[in-house]
Amino acid sequence: DAEIVMKLYDLRREGVMRDSRNKMFQFLPRTWEEFLAVTQPTHPMNAAFRQVSSYWEMAYGFARHHIVNSDFLIENTTEGLFLYAKMLPFLERFRKEVAATAFRNSEWITTQCETGKQRLEMVQGRVRKMLETSK
Repeated sequence: DAEIVMKLYDLRREGVMRDSRNKMFQFLPRTWEEFLAVTQPTHPMNAAFRQVSSYWEMAYGFARHHIVNSDFLIENTTEGLFLYAKMLPFLERFRKEVAATAFRNSEWITTQCETGKQRLEMVQGRVRKMLETSK
């Protein structure tokens, strides 16, 4: 478990990934249209969105499929929940209209893992503050 989590940490430091993570951290969708726009191939942040969302889905999939301990993973990789928290208000519609299985590993770790539930609440509070201060 420790080796996997350390490798995930190392991969986060790769240049393109770091740039994508920074872009997605700044991404604050307020409406369905703003969220949907970033999922379109022509959007300037689409590549960052795809890289970050698929990276964290892969990481949280390790927990969902019992490759790594879920509590240990989420204690050390809460950052992935920021994108999930930002898109959570749009998830149901996104699944219906665009991608039926989107963010299912993020959903799993935040509903089936007690530490994940706690971390999501914490992250959602931070995202709310980010949205309030960026008006």
